[in-house]
Amino acid sequence: MYVDDAGGARIGTTIGESMAGFAATAQEGGFAVSGEGGEALLRAVYAMADWVDSQRTSLAFLQQEAPLGSTHGAMTMKPYLQQVASDGAGFVTQLEQFREALIQAEQGIKQAMANYQDTDKLNADKLR
Repeated sequence: MYVDDAGGARIGTTIGESMAGFAATAQEGGFAVSGEGGEALLRAVYAMADWVDSQRTSLAFLQQEAPLGSTHGAMTMKPYLQQVASDGAGFVTQLEQFREALIQAEQGIKQAMANYQDTDKLNADKLR
C-alpha cells in the first residue's frame, strides 16, 4: 500500500507553509479573486472550519487511552493508538494544524478580494 509522506515533511507543516505562502502572495498583490469567487472560497473555508470545530469533543476521546482491556495485545495497542492520534504526525495534531491553516487561507482570500477591487478600480480609472 502506498502512503504519501508529504515528501518526508509532517503534513500539517506542509499545509501551514502552503497557506502562509498563499497569504503572503496575496498580501504582496500576487493574485486577485473576484468577490463572487472569493465568497465561494470563503464559504468552503468556513464549512471546513465549522466541521473541525464541531469535532473537538469527539477528537479528545482519541487522545485518551483506549479501554481495550488488560490482555497483552491490548496493552501493546493502547499507547500506539494514542500516538497515532496525538503525536507530531498524529491525526488530531494534523487536524489542529489544518484548522490554523484555514485561518491563513481566509486572510489570503480576503486580501485577494481586496486586490481584485484595487485592480478593478485602477483599470476603471485608466478608462476615464
